[in-house]
Parts: sequence; C-alpha cells; structure tokens
Amino acid sequence: MDGSDARRRVLSGYRKQLSGNGKVPLFSVAIVIVLLILSMLVFARLVHRLTHLQITHVLAFIGRRGRSVIRAMFPRLDAPQAAAESWQSAMERIRDRPPTQVPRYSGEPRVVTRVALDTLARQAEAADAVIVLECAVGDTLVEDSLLLRVHGARALLVEEQLRKTIQLARERTFEQDPRYALRLLVDITIRALSPAINDPTTAVQAIDQIEDLLRRLGRLALDAGCLTDRRGTLRVVFPTPSWEDYLSLGFDEIRHYGADSVQVMRRLRAALLGLEESVTEVERGNLVKGYLQQLDRTVRYSIQDAQEQLTALREDRQGLGPTRWRPASEQTEAEH
Repeated sequence: MDGSDARRRVLSGYRKQLSGNGKVPLFSVAIVIVLLILSMLVFARLVHRLTHLQITHVLAFIGRRGRSVIRAMFPRLDAPQAAAESWQSAMERIRDRPPTQVPRYSGEPRVVTRVALDTLARQAEAADAVIVLECAVGDTLVEDSLLLRVHGARALLVEEQLRKTIQLARERTFEQDPRYALRLLVDITIRALSPAINDPTTAVQAIDQIEDLLRRLGRLALDAGCLTDRRGTLRVVFPTPSWEDYLSLGFDEIRHYGADSVQVMRRLRAALLGLEESVTEVERGNLVKGYLQQLDRTVRYSIQDAQEQLTALREDRQGLGPTRWRPASEQTEAEH
C-alpha cells in the first residue's frame, strides 16, 4: 500500500507540473503577435518585389535607365557645344604625331564601364599631349588589349594613373553606355521572337522602348568624340557610336528574327516612320529611309502570300491594332 500511495503522489505532482495554472504569459503572446505581423510584412514585400519581375516593369526600368544616360551624356544638336570637332577629323590632325606611350591591359577579361575623360584631359594638358582612347565603354578587355595612345607628350605620363581613369567590371553597366540599354531591349525582343517562346506582343512592347531611345538620340550630337582644355586645345579623342551604329543595334537583329511576324514588321515600320519624322539632320533621315527600304525587301522575301505582304507593309504602333486612316498617296507608297 505504501508503494501505491507513493506512486499516486508522484503522478499527482507530475500532473500539476504539466497543467500549471492554465494561463499563457503575456510576454509570449506579444512575441507571437509581433512575429506574425513581421512575417506578413515580409510576405507582402516579397509579393511586391515579384511584380517588378513582370516583363512590362523590366522594359520600363531599362528604358528609364537608358533615357537617364542619354540625358547625361549628349548635348542637343542645336546647343553651342554640339559643334565640337568630330572624332574622324581629330584623328586626321594627330596622324603625323607618333605615339610616345601605348599602355596595355593585363589581367582577366573585364568590361569597360566608365572612363574619366576630364581626368585624362588634365593629364594630357599637363604634358602638352593628346590622348587617344583605343577602348570604348562596353568593350571587353583581354590580355594585352591596347588601352590608349599618348601622342606628343613632353614627358612620360604615369601609366598607372592613366589606367586608373578606365573603370573596369565583370559585366556591362548603364553608366556612360546608352548602347547597353538598347542591347538589353533587343535581346528581350529576339528572345520573345524565338520559336520556343513565340511572344510577339512582348517584342512589340520592347520596340516601344527602343523607338523612344532612338528618337531621343536622333536629336543629339553623337559624333563629337573629342575633349579640349580651357584654351580649346585638343586633349582627348575617344570612339563614339554614330547614328548608323545605333540604328543597326536597334533594328538589324529584330528585322532578321522577326521577318515572318506580321505584327513585328508593322511595328518596326511604324518606328522607322516615326524616326524619319523626328530627326532633324538630312543625313540621318536618309539613313532611316534606307532602313525602311531594307524592311520592305525583308517582308517581300520572307512573306510569300501577297495579301499578307500588303498587311505587313502597313505601319501599326500596336503591331496588329485598330486600322488608322492615311492619305491614299502614303498608303500606296507603303504598299509598293
């Protein structure tokens, strides 16, 4: 009996320890509520970030970055500083001045993301030299790549300081590189046109951003790849893309990969016609006309059905949107 009583007492005490007083501490309740609220906020933030991965948000982001770089880098054609010496004429002027230094790159492949042109100009002015950059922003440097040439210096410049003016990274960035925005938009477009994805609507949305960037570039001074000192003496010459380079980057691959898509051909035509109207230089307008003629040839070669050809030869800002009225003369010119 004594053993049974002892066991009952032990079990009774154990039950009391497990049951306690039946109350949960207030501190524990507060902690649980705070953690629950935090988890809900984190989840809402995650959902919000996921919406930014939608293709429309990605295209808008790339377009904004491209416009920002364009505003920062190029003057308008009608601005006083836009009449700077061109890269080609500057190279003619220094052709007879042999280089005194030719620094080269050594290391793993890296991409040029930024060049401190003002710093190079000050170094060139101090040595009464002209520095010619042989690499452009966006170029990938490999072992023994030529960085620049120093022409006519009175004394040797410190090559380590020259190299520091060229900023390198593992991949391209938007900084000082408006072509990068176009490159990304074109990549998205041709990926959308691949047989595995077959999404011409996304391609049309990307062309919207491409056209906007090219319209802005068409009004700016693109060919002035020269920098002078305060006295107007030439100090730095650097390669810059021409208007034709931008047109080629923006349209060539899309025309090739979207040749059999009526929707893409119509949107490309609308983009080129818009560019033709927006550019102010005759030479740039003529280049756009040449691209229109090339687009016509692509449509006639790739689309065999005569009725589909006529459909593809009409411009449409939506690709396949509502029919818009145009004068008969313009319509006939587009169809023939």
